[in-house]
Amino acid sequence: MNVREYYLVSTTFDVVAEPNRRSILDLLLAGERPVGDLVEALSVSQPAVSKHLRVLRQAGLVEFRTEAQRRIYRVRTEPLRAMDEWLAPYRASWASRLDALERHLGTVADDLPRLDGPGRPPRS
Repeated sequence: MNVREYYLVSTTFDVVAEPNRRSILDLLLAGERPVGDLVEALSVSQPAVSKHLRVLRQAGLVEFRTEAQRRIYRVRTEPLRAMDEWLAPYRASWASRLDALERHLGTVADDLPRLDGPGRPPRS
């Protein structure tokens, strides 16, 4: 990852660290929405939603089209790809650790006495 890609990833993480911005992205992932719909869904003031949208727009995470007097926003997934690529090795590490845990728990479970079954001691 070069310096520019690292900067984009860190900036994107900074932007999506804010819970209201993540909520906006979640809402827009389901489909395009005007600002008024976002305000209503989030129960946040219109100026606050507009500020969050401006930050998301500057980070390249959302874009809008104009329809009469309204701006209709939609999510842009391209900047999230860099985050996804950065996270890929961590996901692989988590998966291997979870596989190891699953194997360990299977081994431990084999050593435990069985309860409530033919030839097994009753539960107390």
